[in-house]
Order: sequence, then structure tokens, then C-alpha cells
Amino acid sequence: MQRIIISVTNDLVNDQRVKKVSKTLNDLGFEIILIGRKLSNSLPIARNYKTIRFNLIFNKGFLFYAEYNLRLFFKLFFLKKDILLANDLDTLLPNFIISKIYSKKLVYDSHEVFTEVPELISRPQIRNVWLKIEEFIFPKLKNVYTVNQKIADFYTKKYKVPVGVIRNIAPKIKNSSTNLELAKKLKGNKNMLILQGTGINKDRGAEEAVLMMKYLKNTVLYIIGSGDVFEILKKLSKDNQLENKIIFKNKMPYNQLIEYTKVADLGLSLDKGTNLNYEYSLPNKVFDYIQCQTPIFSSNREVIAGIIKKYNIGFVTKTHHPKELASEIDYILNDKTTISKWNNNLKKIANKYTWENESKNLQNIFSNLK
Repeated sequence: MQRIIISVTNDLVNDQRVKKVSKTLNDLGFEIILIGRKLSNSLPIARNYKTIRFNLIFNKGFLFYAEYNLRLFFKLFFLKKDILLANDLDTLLPNFIISKIYSKKLVYDSHEVFTEVPELISRPQIRNVWLKIEEFIFPKLKNVYTVNQKIADFYTKKYKVPVGVIRNIAPKIKNSSTNLELAKKLKGNKNMLILQGTGINKDRGAEEAVLMMKYLKNTVLYIIGSGDVFEILKKLSKDNQLENKIIFKNKMPYNQLIEYTKVADLGLSLDKGTNLNYEYSLPNKVFDYIQCQTPIFSSNREVIAGIIKKYNIGFVTKTHHPKELASEIDYILNDKTTISKWNNNLKKIANKYTWENESKNLQNIFSNLK
């Protein structure tokens, strides 16, 4: 049995992409070891394969990345391995070095255009370090895939390396019927909006989502997850006296999260076009909304907007002005005919966009490694 060591810098709990990939590869007969880190508030995990989580001294900034990569290098050095799977640029360097030392096959899963995230664009010196690492390693890679075709084309053009696509599609939900008791508890007689994600960060449109609630009546917004601006959003809500209209929930197990998503009237995705990474993004939550048959209200980002318009499953806004957002959402929520049409279309494509279908591409990639 071949052993695949999969590495990622998060705490493993809420990374649905890595969890789906790990399970699929495990089901295909590979022995899996998944490596991440453990935080003080990390939930326990139980998987059908081995997991390793580092307890680190540093948990953010340069010292975190330096410590994690050093720990990862030595762990990979001493563990038996046949295939190495690096998730994102922040795990690639130690995986690449070890793959060369031991002549092992390396697979790279790029979850985003890492060097274009706003946190790096605003810090050009640090961004340049990551760019140098990427520019040195990427042209030498033979097995690469990413989250959508737009990002795949970007990397193929830049580095002349073929890049496959494995999208962040949610597993098929066996029972997608609305939980009436939960709906009553969460919504009462109100409309319900949801903004979910473990990366609710700068330029994701979350601040505007909070402020638009000043103009919406009979509507509640659930913000569920974590991220750099999560605490800022709570303060913004309090400062604007919106506590009775906005409910914050920390990141939670996936099976619990989708229960909230299934009863929401609209799922929000409001990324701004301030950087290439967000312009090309296709977040997990979009496919969660599709699987839960929740219509999508999205900003006009190229890839997401393309899916919404192609299948007519939601609304694409061209504004981030809170009052204008509220006006559009209010109009939509009162247009029952359009909502019904979106719901019918979502039922059709929910059977198409499933991890069960998408994972066939993953199997093909790992059956033909170079």
C-alpha cells in the first residue's frame, strides 16, 4: 500500500477540501497521513486515517511559517513516504526538498493564487519572498491541480506547467429537506441570510454585509466561521446597534454548519475585486449553497458570477454600498416567483455538482502521477 503524506498549515478541523481529498484517497486504497497544526482552541478530530498536528510556539507571522516549515521538513524527512501532497505555497518548500532528497513523487494542490491575497499585496517584501519560492519551484512541478479553470490557466500561462482542476464541490447531502423546527428557531417569522467561511478576511465584503442590515427589515443575518475581521465585524455590529439583526457563530463542524445553510433564504458571497485571488476565487461556500439549495447573492467576481448566470441560481450585484445591497436583497426576498425559479434550478444542478462526481478527476490524477 502506497503512503501519501498530506500537509497543510491549518488545524485540519474545518478544511473541507483537504478532508474530502484525504478521505477519497484513503478510500482508493492509499495509506494517508495528514499533517497540520493544533491551536489552543482546536477541536478534537477523529478520522479513518492518521493525523499529526504540531503544537507550535508561534501561530502567526514570519516566525509561524518558519517554525512550521522547519517542523514539517524534519517530520517528512523521517517518515516513510511514497507520495507527498503539498497544499498551498506555505507547505510547498519542505515537500519539494524532501521529494528531491528521496526521489519521491510530489503533488501540489494550489487552493488559490497565494501571492495575490490582500494580506501579501499590502506587504510587498514578504510577498516577494513567497514569489521567489513559487518562481523557483513551480516550473519544476509535474503534478499540479487547483480549484478552478481560471486559476489553472493563470498558472499554466505563467509557468508553462499543465495544471489540472479539482473544484471545492460539497459532498451530496442525503437529506436536503428543510428542517422546520430549526428554521423556526433560527428565523422565526423573518427572512434569513447567511455568510459562512473560515476565511472571512479583509476585502471579503463582510463589513458591508453587516452595515446593510441597518436598512433591512424583518431579516436576520447569520455570520458563521472565522477570519481576520471576525472580531471587527462583531464590534461593527455592536457599534451600529445591530445585535438583534446579526448573529455570529464561531466555526463549527460541517454537518452542523449546513443545517444553518439549508434553512437560509440567501447565501452571501461578497468578495471584492481588489486582487487577482478574489477575482478568480470559487469559495467552498458557493458549492455548499448549491448543495443546500440556497440561492446565492454574490458580488460580480468572474468565476462565481459565471456559474450563477449560467444556471440562473441567484443574483450578481455590482455594488458594495450597504444601502444599495439592502435594496437589492429586499427586492429579491419579496420576489417569490424568482426565488421559486432559482430553487428549482438549484435542485437540478445539486445532483451535478457533487464531490462524488468531482472526485473522479482526483482519482485520474493520482492514477497517472509523473
